[in-house]
Amino acid sequence: MPPTPVLDLTTDAVSLTRQLVDIESVSLGEQTIADAVEAALTALPHLTVTRRGHTVVARTDLGRAERVVIAGHLDTVPLNDNLPSRLDEAAGLLHGLGTCDMKGGDAVILRLAATVPEPSRDVTFVLYEGEEIDSEFNGLNKLSRSDPDLLAADFAILMEPSDGVVEAGCQGTLRVEVRTVGERAHSARSWKGVNAIHGAAEVLARLNGYEARRPVIDGLEYHEGLNAVSIRGGVAGNVLPDECVVEVNFRFAPDRSEAEAEAFVREFFDGFDVRLTDTAPGALPGLDRPAAQQFVEAVGGVVNPKFGWTDVARFTVLGVPAVNFGPGDPMLAHKQEEFVPVAQIEHCEKVLKEWLA
Repeated sequence: MPPTPVLDLTTDAVSLTRQLVDIESVSLGEQTIADAVEAALTALPHLTVTRRGHTVVARTDLGRAERVVIAGHLDTVPLNDNLPSRLDEAAGLLHGLGTCDMKGGDAVILRLAATVPEPSRDVTFVLYEGEEIDSEFNGLNKLSRSDPDLLAADFAILMEPSDGVVEAGCQGTLRVEVRTVGERAHSARSWKGVNAIHGAAEVLARLNGYEARRPVIDGLEYHEGLNAVSIRGGVAGNVLPDECVVEVNFRFAPDRSEAEAEAFVREFFDGFDVRLTDTAPGALPGLDRPAAQQFVEAVGGVVNPKFGWTDVARFTVLGVPAVNFGPGDPMLAHKQEEFVPVAQIEHCEKVLKEWLA
């Protein structure tokens, strides 16, 4: 077995990002990078390090009045001819798999762990496995079940790429199947049957008439969405279909629980067969917390609501408000041409270091 790569936490965050990127860590293959991270953090005497699987947790214990979690995932999507890393100094861009999503953020976490030994608030640094695949493999999800005390905090920052600005909380998401039923018949004698696809017209009409709720939470306006994302039905070219299924996705604001969101959708489609197929909670921004307020001030006061779903929602389940804040354009995540601006890595490190120190 090859030796564990040595991470140099004394170098700058951009160089450290390159070190992390050049350790291949496609989901379910995070052992090497987790070994390197564990070794680097264990060498820091001011931290207590715990490992679960390929998730590494490092904590200060200074008795501060507040504790914050700063977290990032170590895994990437599969390679696409985009390793090793490549630095374009003229353009100020670092290219390579994971540069944006999210080893630039991971490098910032490691630099903070190494260079801020006495932060103004206690910090829990979490570098976890399995974010890019099914939830059962997600290290943050597994940790919340096995060791929720390790994630206890007043506030959390997930260093998902956000172009270096704060995206607070996230919306929840659920999917349902709305079924209509009919009776098969030969299409030449259609009056002898009931066309289930035609019956779905009312489902689509209700969706067309939907008016989005736009609640304001902690000063941020979220925008809910209810949309058909697929439709299927049909037996043969000469047979009336006896079933049609419209799949509907509901993106709901984080002031609704999953149960409340499901109840809304069932009421919206009252009279139809509605089957829940997937659900995940939203995350409240928690911008009323002192740690969050000071963090927002530190980044210049600009905060946007997060409309997509991220792992910040896992903190909400634990009662910890959370935001997304990391280097990189989220639109570049998973693309072959993935890159991160050097200036954003440096900006995120500077802001967080000043906030903690």
